[in-house]
Amino acid sequence: MTQSPMRIFLGCIAGAVAVLVFHQTTLQVLFWLGLAPRAAFRIAVVPPFNAPMVLSITFWGAVYGGVFGWILPWLPRTVLARGLLAALFALAMSWFVVRPLAGDAVAFGWRIAPMLRSVAASCMWGIGTALILPLLLPRGLNGARRSWGRSHLAI
Repeated sequence: MTQSPMRIFLGCIAGAVAVLVFHQTTLQVLFWLGLAPRAAFRIAVVPPFNAPMVLSITFWGAVYGGVFGWILPWLPRTVLARGLLAALFALAMSWFVVRPLAGDAVAFGWRIAPMLRSVAASCMWGIGTALILPLLLPRGLNGARRSWGRSHLAI
């Protein structure tokens, strides 16, 4: 197994890419379907650092991706289970830590529609991170790496 610092670094990259490709695209599709009030990839500044929202979300996706990379050896082997566990962690952190620190209500004030949008986007981020990270992990010098069989993709 790859060393922890390398997995953390590559997890950060996977998490950031997953935000831009999976999370934000999910929110944009929900906007196009009329299920979200605002489009994705927003550049409006958000507290506490007055950074554009898309950069803030990408930063947090990278942080959570690093945590995901760190605990990767102890997670289940299936991509779906890994992705959903990563999404659950990111969702809990967002609802109960990050949003209250930013001055927003805990878990969107328990309003169902924003919570469901958040669950959908977070699940897509988690699955995206779980799909991207193994592609970034280094291979052995002889190219030997266990192939992905059906057991990695099974539920």
